[in-house]
Amino acid sequence: MTSSPRDGAATGPVGAPPWPSAPDQWPDDPRYDPELLALGDARNVEDRYRYWTVDAIRADVASRALPFEVAVENLGHDFNIGSIVRTANALGARSVHIVGRRRWNRRGAMVTDRYIDVDHLPDARALADHCRARGLVLVGVDNIDGSVPLEGARLPARACLVFGEESNGLSEQMVDVCERVVAITQRGSTRSMNVGHAAAIAMWAQAGACAGAGLPSSSGTGRM
Repeated sequence: MTSSPRDGAATGPVGAPPWPSAPDQWPDDPRYDPELLALGDARNVEDRYRYWTVDAIRADVASRALPFEVAVENLGHDFNIGSIVRTANALGARSVHIVGRRRWNRRGAMVTDRYIDVDHLPDARALADHCRARGLVLVGVDNIDGSVPLEGARLPARACLVFGEESNGLSEQMVDVCERVVAITQRGSTRSMNVGHAAAIAMWAQAGACAGAGLPSSSGTGRM
């Protein structure tokens, strides 16, 4: 699969210009996209992926992913879904599952959904079955009775973090199938924080748990 100018390949204020040589001097590495070499690469990717095809980036990201996954249940705002997908990509999650809702506007993902597996599952039971088959501990993230503070929890490296709907959090059905539920300690007046922000905090903690277990982590530098 090759990128085209409408995918963000055209040069712009950020990114990389056309390759500075004649076509007969371009790299012969099959990961490089001839169209990007010719037109430049303004995509939202790290510099090491400049001029690479989407398929090559996906393969490399998958090879370096950490052994945790992320799920969102019945989120109502597409931007929150996109934000979680973007953060999952940045922090090395293996995949993202959208539970219950099948259609979403991908704009908030900033095209990162092209480089990480994103699928759909019908309900909480289907997610639990998936986790059981993959050997993942299903961990809910919600500030409900019975949850334990995230900052004091020992997160399993092989886990699937699941986040619930913006107003009401995780459904009862999802809480029932979670093996544990953690909550982010808050010290202000609000009952809850934005689900995208909460997911970013929890995924950062999960990536740290993977590192603490001696698992490899990305050496990339985050950019806004």
